[in-house]
This record gives sequence, C-alpha cells and structure tokens, in this order.
Amino acid sequence: MSDPTQRILAVDDNPDNLFLVQLALEQEGHDIQLVDNGPEALEQIAKAPPDLILLDVMMPGMNGYEVARRIRSNPNLPFIPILMITAHEQSSAVEGLDAGADEFIRKPVQIDELQARVRSLLRLKQSIDQRESFVQCLTHDLRTPLVAADRMLNLISQGVFGEVSEDLQEALSSLATSNHNMLSMLNTLLDAYTYDVGQKVLSFIPFPVAEMVAEVVRELEPIARDKDVELRSSVADNVGKIRGDRLELRRVVANLVGNALKFTDTGSIEVRVARDNGQLILEVEDTGTGIAPEDRPRIFDRFRQGKHLRSGSGLGLYLCQQIVTAHQGSMDFRSEVGTGTVFTVRLPIDRV
Repeated sequence: MSDPTQRILAVDDNPDNLFLVQLALEQEGHDIQLVDNGPEALEQIAKAPPDLILLDVMMPGMNGYEVARRIRSNPNLPFIPILMITAHEQSSAVEGLDAGADEFIRKPVQIDELQARVRSLLRLKQSIDQRESFVQCLTHDLRTPLVAADRMLNLISQGVFGEVSEDLQEALSSLATSNHNMLSMLNTLLDAYTYDVGQKVLSFIPFPVAEMVAEVVRELEPIARDKDVELRSSVADNVGKIRGDRLELRRVVANLVGNALKFTDTGSIEVRVARDNGQLILEVEDTGTGIAPEDRPRIFDRFRQGKHLRSGSGLGLYLCQQIVTAHQGSMDFRSEVGTGTVFTVRLPIDRV
C-alpha cells in the first residue's frame, strides 16, 4: 500500500474517465483530487502542488500540452511528474514529452498499467525530492562551517588572537587556500545543481562586453605573470552591449581563462570577442598542453576528469555549457596535443 499522504491531481473533461482513474488509484491508497479543465488545474497546482499530475490531452479551451508547458515554465513550483493520458492516434507522444510530460499512456487505459506507471513516477518524485534535500544539507551543513573557518583563519592571520610567527603564517596561508578551494568547489557544485533542476534564475540585462572581459583579464593577469605567460584580450568595436546575465557570463570567461592558465606553462593566452551575423563570438585560445583525444568526447560531461595531473573536479566546463545553453548559445572547442586549445562560445546577441 502506498503512502496515503501522496496527492494526485487528475485532470480530464470526461467525468467517466475521472471516475475510472479515481477508482483505480484509491485502491492503491492515494489521495485523489479531480478537476475537469486546465485553468482550474493550474489554479489548484499553484495553491497546493500535488505529488503527481494525470493530465488528459484533448480538453476544450486549454489542452493538456498547454497545461504541461505552463507547469514546467513556473519557477515557483517544485518538480511534479506529469503522466499524460490520451486516446489512440489522437495525439503525439513526442509533442507531449516535449511539452513537459514524464510519461505517456494511451486509452483505453489498463488499470494495472496505470497503477504501475503511477508507482514509477512517484518513485521518481521521491528520488528527486531526496536529492534536493541532500543538496540543502550540503548547503547548510558543509558550506556554513567552511565559511566560518575561512573567517577564523583570516582573524588568526591578522594577529587578532596573538602574534603569528612566520612559519605559522605560512601554514595558515596553506590552510586558507585549501579551505577556499573546497568552498569554491562546493559553490560550483550547488550552481550546477540549480541548472540541472531548472531552478536557476537569470537576470537578462544589457551590459558592455569589453568591460566584463577586461575585469576578468585584470583579475587573472597576476597568475599569468607569475607563470611568465602572456595574457591578452581584444574586443571588436562593433560588439558593444549584449543582453544577458553579466555575472554568469563573466563566470564562463573566468573559467575558460582559468583553465587555460592551468594547462599553459609557456606562450600566451588570448581572449577574443567579435560580432558576426547577429552572434557574439567569444574565443579563448592558449598555447598549452592541449586536450588528449580520449578526453575530447566527454569534455563537457559533469564530473568528467581528464587524465592530466592538473585536471580538476570536472564541473567547470559542465557549468559553463549550462550557462551558455541557458542563454540560447552554443559552446565547442578545437585542440591539438602539445600545441594548445581554442574554446569558442556563440551567443545570439539579438535574442538573449
């Protein structure tokens, strides 16, 4: 028997279909709410999001596709599995899945199949809810003490608790660096997660690209200078402003330049920005070690770690691609071992 607290919303303009669904699922111990039209369903969902939605496609006024699209486009709603139900040959499974459905079942509905699909989707809901809970625990139980440790290390280094010897100062500096790296990795993980679950909210505001690129270069130039690597940038005069989330796009540039610095010991790194056919073209080219052929197919995969000793957590490029995709853009690269790598980001200036 299922957990009686699991709430299911059934939406269908046919009372007989609703009665059949109610009869089948109440046998499983579910709490069923019945609605006969799309607008009322959206209103009920906004007030009290259910654990699962059974959604008929062919309804007058607002059909099931539109209801699903509105549910998926509402950033204030948690993840709710949607099972679409429709008559034979009347609807497209592809259109339903693209609209946001997680499963698709055709009429006449078999009771045992309906019950099985409902159980499967409720397990999916439970799994995603547990993952969200896990990430929230990471945020509170891991990030908070890391931030506190960072502040405490700064206070000790400043001599607030007494004189600090040169050897101790060096040890504190090493601890602070390790703590900062761990905090940075955790923040990247959390940001990647918000993109994965569609909870990232972007601010699309026009901003000057040249200014943003100059900030990144100025921030990372000391690292390049210490490695005796030339870091330079060039932004075409016709680029001007682009409409997008400045902080997120700045992160993309900083990550690409930071990666280039990590794998470049001699030569140069160049950031180039131009405008071509309504697109912003951003390139970061280095003269570093290049990317091994076996690493290239999965270079943007989450948690992918290359075989190079300097490879990081495998989240940076994944997050960059998520940011670029959220801006309706694309990202690719070309590389040659021993010669260097060029990463290219394309953003639609007129649409983002």
